[in-house]
Amino acid sequence: MHLVPISAESIRIGHPLPFPLMDKDGVLLAKKDFVVGSKADLDDFSKRGGGLYIDVADSEAHHRAYIGRLHGLVNDEKALGEIAGTKLAGTTLGERASAGVVDDGKPDWLDLQEQCNYLLRDSNPAQFMDRLERLHGLLERHMLRNPDGVLFALIHLSASEKRRYSATHAMLVSAMCGLAAREVLNWPPEVVALLAKAALTMNLGMTDLQDRLALQTEAPSPAQRAQIDNHAEKSVEMLKALGVTNVHWLQAVREHHTQTPGPLKAKTGAERMARLIQRADMFAARLAPRASRQPISPAAAMQACYFDEERKVDEAGAALIKAVGIYQPGSFVRLATDEIAVVIKRGANTTTPRVAVLVNRSGIPTVEPTIRETSLPDYRIVASVAHREVKVQVNLEKMLPLTAVPASDRPW
Repeated sequence: MHLVPISAESIRIGHPLPFPLMDKDGVLLAKKDFVVGSKADLDDFSKRGGGLYIDVADSEAHHRAYIGRLHGLVNDEKALGEIAGTKLAGTTLGERASAGVVDDGKPDWLDLQEQCNYLLRDSNPAQFMDRLERLHGLLERHMLRNPDGVLFALIHLSASEKRRYSATHAMLVSAMCGLAAREVLNWPPEVVALLAKAALTMNLGMTDLQDRLALQTEAPSPAQRAQIDNHAEKSVEMLKALGVTNVHWLQAVREHHTQTPGPLKAKTGAERMARLIQRADMFAARLAPRASRQPISPAAAMQACYFDEERKVDEAGAALIKAVGIYQPGSFVRLATDEIAVVIKRGANTTTPRVAVLVNRSGIPTVEPTIRETSLPDYRIVASVAHREVKVQVNLEKMLPLTAVPASDRPW
């Protein structure tokens, strides 16, 4: 979690807080929607916590509250000097403009892993929902800005490391489900948001066990197997205790391992969400390494979720493939040139992504990645390559800028 300081002057007295207030150590001072009754109360919060802080993920909500504060001052006919001196995150409006402060939107994936890891172990109902909303909001914002970058980071992390398995897995499944629901199935935004949160919390009942199993060389014990079998219902019980009341969310989590082949239109809304989560969960689980087995290639993992239990094309699995591609960002491929490349952007169709060559035809790592368009016959993809077969170390900071969407192509 990244905390940023804010000024007490940016808080509207007598109005619900649009974000949680924290102290310098991240301890909750006031929940979202809490009404600060007086300036004295606000000063008490500030003194008690060594200042007022918010999560950087809430910066947009804080900015909107700040604008509301300015409007309030104008409506109250306050002096121009007082309005200009109103502070946002510890700086005046003029200071912020002259400093050129901007949100560069670059995700810190190690921090996001840590946020999700903490969330999945948070048993405090007073802060769980706020933390979940912040994490979901941050992931959604990155998905809207650069879905290829999000997929690249999460697929690379899932396939290349065992640390924080449960957190990375939850974020990848959530991102894939949200993308398929929004771009392919055209579900309403509120349903997409609910689906993404259900995916993030589907394995709440076995978070610790998931992380242990990723490092465990032997098969699950009978006690572990029982915990695995019962984790969906346990997750629902935990979510209820943490304040989740939405029946569709709870049902989607309860049924995310239920095998229900057949068209999505024949299912209820919650059943459709559960099926999409189940297919994405299957893909992500096959992708991730464990001490007891090697991961398979992303293309092979995706193929496994394409067919249902009756060996027919699964509608949810097909939507996922259409959304993320047969060769997803973060996966490795071999080109007709015999070069090995990593996928950086989805293409016009599921089989023609843009890639960056990391190993030349002689088997020597490239000094700098060379961009190839696989829609061109000379650079067509001839095979998917498993992560374990590529000995080149991928630098996320270096590769993620290659996935970025040009500002002129963004839909906002």
